[in-house]
Amino acid sequence: MSIQKVRAYFEERGIADRIREFDVSSATVELAAAAVGVEGARIAKSLSFKVEDSPIIVVAAGDAKVDNGKYKAQFHTKAKMLTHEEAHDLIGHDVGGVCPFALPEDVKVYLDVSLKRFETVFPAAGSSNSAIELTCGELEQYSSNFMEWVDVCKAWE
Repeated sequence: MSIQKVRAYFEERGIADRIREFDVSSATVELAAAAVGVEGARIAKSLSFKVEDSPIIVVAAGDAKVDNGKYKAQFHTKAKMLTHEEAHDLIGHDVGGVCPFALPEDVKVYLDVSLKRFETVFPAAGSSNSAIELTCGELEQYSSNFMEWVDVCKAWE
């Protein structure tokens, strides 16, 4: 199960004790916000896409929406989300628990600037009932295969 992979990944980095597991689902922004007790915008949602034949993850604020024009300018292709099966097979996490941690080497991670307005954010930790609170600096530091900060979202400003 991928929460065990994420827990092991964080144990190597000394922060596994910061993972929070809930008795309720945190699979959507709304559910995660309720479980954590914060506004939905502070949920760092991980969106999985395919660029050419490679999977990528864009982590964005919970209130942000992908802007197709900005996405195409950044990645030189239309935004095409992975199916549930592709996310499971290529990312290693199931939809609802997709996160930028403990990923295969070919999965590149991009963080959207929509997150930078918050002191801390809450990405999933590999399951549909988990989260971890991180600063944006920590999110960058701990994300597997971090590439760069991007500006590919709208509706949050």
